[in-house]
Amino acid sequence: MGLLDFLKRGLEKTKNAFFKNVVSLLKEKSIDKETLERLEELLIQADVGVATTEYILQKLKERDGDPFENLKEILLEILNLDTSLKIPDEPPFVILVVGVNGTGKTTSCGKLGKFFIDQGKSVVLTAADTFRAAAIEQLKIWGERIGATVIAHGEGADPGAVAFDAVSHAVAKGKDVVIIDTAGRLHTKKNLIEELRKIHRVVKKRVVDAPHETLLVIDATTGQNGLVQAKIFKEAVDVTGIVLTKLDGTAKGGITLAIAKELGIPIKFVGVGEGEDDLRPFDPRAFVEVLLSE
Repeated sequence: MGLLDFLKRGLEKTKNAFFKNVVSLLKEKSIDKETLERLEELLIQADVGVATTEYILQKLKERDGDPFENLKEILLEILNLDTSLKIPDEPPFVILVVGVNGTGKTTSCGKLGKFFIDQGKSVVLTAADTFRAAAIEQLKIWGERIGATVIAHGEGADPGAVAFDAVSHAVAKGKDVVIIDTAGRLHTKKNLIEELRKIHRVVKKRVVDAPHETLLVIDATTGQNGLVQAKIFKEAVDVTGIVLTKLDGTAKGGITLAIAKELGIPIKFVGVGEGEDDLRPFDPRAFVEVLLSE
C-alpha cells in the first residue's frame, strides 16, 4: 500500500467527521466572523486543541488570497519539523521507546523492528519493560515473527542492565539497530523518570552518543490526554520524535497538529492498524493533502 492510501485509511474518520466540512466551509465562504467561528468549532472538535486552533485562526486572518490554500500552508508550517531519523555514521543505531502503558509501545517496537529489517538491517529488540511479564513475552513473539534478536532478563530485573546487555550485544555482534522498550507507569512518575535517565546513562557507556533517538509513543485515540502525557515525558527525557499510533481508530486526528505545535516535537512515524507493516514514516505534506483533499 502506498503512503497516500495508507494515510487515507488512517484519516478516514477524521476527514469524514470534521475536515470535509472544513474544506467545504473554506471553499464556499470568505473569511468573516461567522466562518471563523464555525472553523474554530470544527478544529476543536477534531482535537486540534484550543491553543493550536487560535494560532491557525490568527494566521488565516493575517493572510490574503484563497483561505483554503492558506489553511493548507499553515498546517504544513505547523507539521513541517525535521522528521528524519538521526542515524549515526557507525552502528548500532540506538532507539529508546517511551510512553504510557496501553499506547501500543511494545507493539510499536516490533513494528519499528520490521521497518528496519525490511531495509536489510539487523535488529536487536530489548525488553527493558521488566515490570510487565506480558511485555517481555510480547517482544519475544515479535522477535520470532520478524527475525530480530531479543535481549530479555526476567520479570522485575533492572531495566538498565537489560539495556546495557542489548547495546553490548549489538556492538559485539555488529548489529545495526537496537530498539529499547521501556516501562510506562506514569502514576509512579518519579521512579519512571529516574529509570529512563539511568537507561540513558548506561547505554552511553557502550555507545557514547546513544540513544540517538528517543521516540515517544502516543495513542491518537486518547486525544488531549496524550498531549498531557507527552509534556511529562518531554520534561523527563529528551524526546526527539513521536510515534502516533491508532490513528485509524479515532475521528480526532487533529491531535497530530496539537502535538507538533504545542510540543515542537516532530512526528516521525504513524501507526494505522494492527499488522506488522502498519507503521510508516510520517510525511507532513502527504498528511495535509489527504486531510484537506476534496
